[in-house]
Amino acid sequence: MPDAIYAEGLVKHFGDVRAVDGVDLAVPSGSVLGLLGPNGAGKTTVVRMLTTLLKPDAGHATVAGFDVVKAPNDVRRNIGLSGQFAAVDDYLTGRENLQMVGELYQLSRRDAKARAAVLLERFNLGDAADRTAKTYSGGMRRRLDLAAALIVQPSVMVMDEPTTGLDPRNRQALWEVIQELVRGGTTLLLTTQYLEEADHLAHDICVVNNGLVIARGTADQLKARSGHERVEVVVHGREDIAAATTVLESNGHGEVTVEEHTRKLTVPVTGGARLLADIIRRLDELDITIDDIGLRRPTLDDVFIALTGHTAESADAEEAAQSENLPTKEMAK
Repeated sequence: MPDAIYAEGLVKHFGDVRAVDGVDLAVPSGSVLGLLGPNGAGKTTVVRMLTTLLKPDAGHATVAGFDVVKAPNDVRRNIGLSGQFAAVDDYLTGRENLQMVGELYQLSRRDAKARAAVLLERFNLGDAADRTAKTYSGGMRRRLDLAAALIVQPSVMVMDEPTTGLDPRNRQALWEVIQELVRGGTTLLLTTQYLEEADHLAHDICVVNNGLVIARGTADQLKARSGHERVEVVVHGREDIAAATTVLESNGHGEVTVEEHTRKLTVPVTGGARLLADIIRRLDELDITIDDIGLRRPTLDDVFIALTGHTAESADAEEAAQSENLPTKEMAK
């Protein structure tokens, strides 16, 4: 079976800025690819090329089996797009928003109405269906936006930072909706700055920086690239830092990092839980009181910092200037 999303050598310039510099992607049907990177990495530009909203300057891509340049209308008929900001009309009700999008996708009025009713219930918006969208909370608006993207039951869903601005409760609820879609066979391309989100949802991850894919693999494969596990110890008193440092130096496999103000010491280790027990025993023998100790495994945060030298939240004004959301109804043209 061909990949639901395939791209080779995608390039896009904005003036002298090379926003995307030869990106390759392959997303098998029924899977989730997380496109991970900071603001300015080129994620949104890739999304816009794959969804026919921007024409690549070089390279080619197919989505749902159709070329994004040669058959843009076919691509649009087979995908759903949820952007960074909820693309809803504040002065229409939730029901009217969904019916409008359905009719823009050339559904009959009857079919658009029926589909809207199904989606309103699916996204727990039934009780608010006939209220204007301007009265909705941020989480409700995001769910309405996602419902609009699913109005034609797309085989491929593209979600550009879908949980930006949501509180943890609404973010978790949206994750559950996404997982339900994937279980039903939908292929998903998900861009995000939230490392936990990529870890939780994506089968595979591509890390993008400065318009290039700089790493790819499963979350576990990427974590393995960031180095050893580490032991973190918080001693109760600053007078114990020197002695605790000696203990960690003799048991660890690298330099001990000390944060004086938090009294936290960190050292890379191998040996896992057994080594942790040895360290605890040695600290106890020296009568060093600890407030916290733990074995920390690599996270996607560690991967990202190791690969790019900065966190996923760092910003870049050039890409931000290109990242205004385009409403879902643009897809129906």
